[in-house]
Amino acid sequence: MAEHSETHVESAQLRRTPRFAAFFAAGAALGIVVALILTYAFGDGQISESTGATYSQSQVFGFLLLGCVPAGVALGGLVALVFDRALGRKSTTVRIERERVEETD
Repeated sequence: MAEHSETHVESAQLRRTPRFAAFFAAGAALGIVVALILTYAFGDGQISESTGATYSQSQVFGFLLLGCVPAGVALGGLVALVFDRALGRKSTTVRIERERVEETD
């Protein structure tokens, strides 16, 4: 059996990137925590000045989630973009060597 080998050398840019989904999830979790803190800061059973209605703490928590979670996701995405830009400057060039071996009968 004879072997025939062929080598091909290329170069490529290698750079690290953040995992955006992890930053989005962390931002959403931060939004939930902020909504929970703000819910207890407003108190229970207060009458709204604009509508005259009384809202429970669970309703206030739900209303605050509508604003805090998207804001947290946006903040997480912004932090991920900043990390992406900072890490993008530190790219390196690597050498890729690919060898193909064929057996001939």
